[in-house]
This record gives sequence, structure tokens and C-alpha cells, in this order.
Amino acid sequence: MAPPRILITGFGPFPGAPENPTAKLVEAMRGNPVHLDGLGDIRTEILAVEYDTVPSRLAAIGAEFAPDIAIHFGLSARAEGFTLERLARNEIAADRPDNAGGQPREACIVEGGVGQPSTLPLEAIASALGKAGLPHSWSEDAGGYLCNYIFYLSRSPHFTGFAPAMSGFIHVPPLDGPGAPENAMPIGDLVAGAKVIVRTCAEEWKRARLAA
Repeated sequence: MAPPRILITGFGPFPGAPENPTAKLVEAMRGNPVHLDGLGDIRTEILAVEYDTVPSRLAAIGAEFAPDIAIHFGLSARAEGFTLERLARNEIAADRPDNAGGQPREACIVEGGVGQPSTLPLEAIASALGKAGLPHSWSEDAGGYLCNYIFYLSRSPHFTGFAPAMSGFIHVPPLDGPGAPENAMPIGDLVAGAKVIVRTCAEEWKRARLAA
């Protein structure tokens, strides 16, 4: 059985967040591939926080790489540990411009589309994070900004050309450091947790294929 193709994404900075921990997470995973040895064919991407570029970038990745698993990470100032997002909602926060000043007029991502559940093995991820001593929490609302936007595109059957069998979104808190909030997380814990998440997804993907 061929190993899975795994896409790991994070975002760059955006208004109100000049430092995005998910960019540092992706850079750490890319710069130290020993974390990912043997799990599959890995691709990492740091995406611009721009409504106009995310769909075309995902479509290009789908054409070039065709991931079996897509794990999207994003920043939430309110995240308590690794926040496991259960549902991608067909909504856009039209009052929040992106990094390029883009501000969609529509209130939904896809006309007539419905909410889409994560297909990441969230229960297994929660268990693995707990065993590793890393905090996690649950959420039914990924917000209305680019985090929910990429989550919905990654799961929506209306977005052709990018269709991982397993995909979902996970929020992380700000990085620890001077003046950081109480929920902040050290970069070492962030990378360790991401490793746990990727490994769990790869193992569950392989288990499902063997059982099929």
C-alpha cells in the first residue's frame, strides 16, 4: 500500500496578528523533516490571508499533489490548546477585510451549500494529544474569516480539483513569549502537537485502507 500524501497548511500574518504561529509551525515542520519520517509524502504550505488567492492555491496543490490528507492550521486568540474544529460553515464574515483589503460581499461561500463536517479522526487526535500531555478543546464554529473559508473549501463538494479523502481544520493559540496571554503555547509544544496530529491522521488513514 502506497503511503498517504499529506498536506499541512498554515497562514501568514493578518490584520491584528503580525505574527502567526501557524507559519512558524509549518516552517518548523519543513525545516526538521525527521518529525515526519515514514508517515507519508509530506507537503507544507504557508498561505496568504487573502480570499482571492486561497482557492487558486488549493486548486494548484490539488493538481500538483492531490493530497489524501489535508490538515489546515490557523490562529485563534481564544484557542485553548489545539482546538479541534468539527464543522465548516458556509458563512463569510463580510465585515473583515483580508491582508490585501479584500472583503467579500457575499454572506456565504457557496450558494446553496450546507455545512460540512471535518473528516479528520478527531476523537483519535484528542486521545493522542491527551496521552502526550498536550491540551486540546472542541469547537463547532471555526469563525467566519479565512480559517473557516479554507476549511469549507477543503471539504465542500462544490470546490472541484481539491478533494482529500480526509481533511479538516485545527486552531492553535498565540505563541508564548513576553506579554503573551494565558492560553499561549510554546513553539516546542506546538510542533510536538502537530507531529502527534499528523501521525494520528496517517495511522487512521492506513487503518481505514487496510479494513476496506
